[in-house]
Amino acid sequence: MKRLSLSCLASLLLITAGARADVLGDFLMQKGLIAAAESAPAPLPTASALAVHAMGFMGVPYKWGGNDAQTGLDCSGFVQAVYQQITGVVLPRTSERQAAATQAIAPHELAPGDLVFFNTMGQPNSHVGIYIGEGRFVHAPRTGSRIKLERMSASYWSTRFDGARRVTHPSSVLAQQTAPQSVSLDR
Repeated sequence: MKRLSLSCLASLLLITAGARADVLGDFLMQKGLIAAAESAPAPLPTASALAVHAMGFMGVPYKWGGNDAQTGLDCSGFVQAVYQQITGVVLPRTSERQAAATQAIAPHELAPGDLVFFNTMGQPNSHVGIYIGEGRFVHAPRTGSRIKLERMSASYWSTRFDGARRVTHPSSVLAQQTAPQSVSLDR
């Protein structure tokens, strides 16, 4: 039932978006929960869909090096799967390379679908998650855990925050990518 609800919410967001590509972002800006930043690169037009799809992975087990929702995902495998399934964009496989392939933004510019990076292994950008708004992100935390939603303000994450980054591509590049795929998360 939970997966059905998230799927319905994603469809509703995509259908109602019409001329406005990021309904969730617009709503959060209207409520003063995020700030519009003129200097920040625009998020992909499917930012709301990315955030909702990422939440659909909650409960999938963590697996080091994992890149399949059926057997488990690690942090970068999770981010790679979400982006490929929703936008067709294939991000690099590791969190460090994902950071290098994306554009840095200021924390106050964060919008749903942006990537948040953390130093969890004594090296920069060793962990990545997907920002969903209201100071929260979805990620695959560690062995023995499952993909979950957390607050960036939690002391563990706030002291390890390395920065925010945005996946940006010209529309011509997105048009050349493969079409988004629908993937079942049933285990």
